[in-house]
Amino acid sequence: MSKELHKKPAAELRAELMKLRKEQFALRLQRATGQAIKPDQFGKVRKSIARVKTVLRAQQMGQQAGGK
Repeated sequence: MSKELHKKPAAELRAELMKLRKEQFALRLQRATGQAIKPDQFGKVRKSIARVKTVLRAQQMGQQAGGK
């Protein structure tokens, strides 16, 4: 999965990050309202968010190093 993320441009990564944040919010709402959810989904979404943010940061650092 992370190899696929490295190939995506920054705009697509930001869109993916927003999608994951919305999913995380929806999971929180489901938990708060008492709906049955899979508890492992919280960790999966959180780790996916971290992966996307890591790739975005690496791309930013690469652009800064290349621009100097």
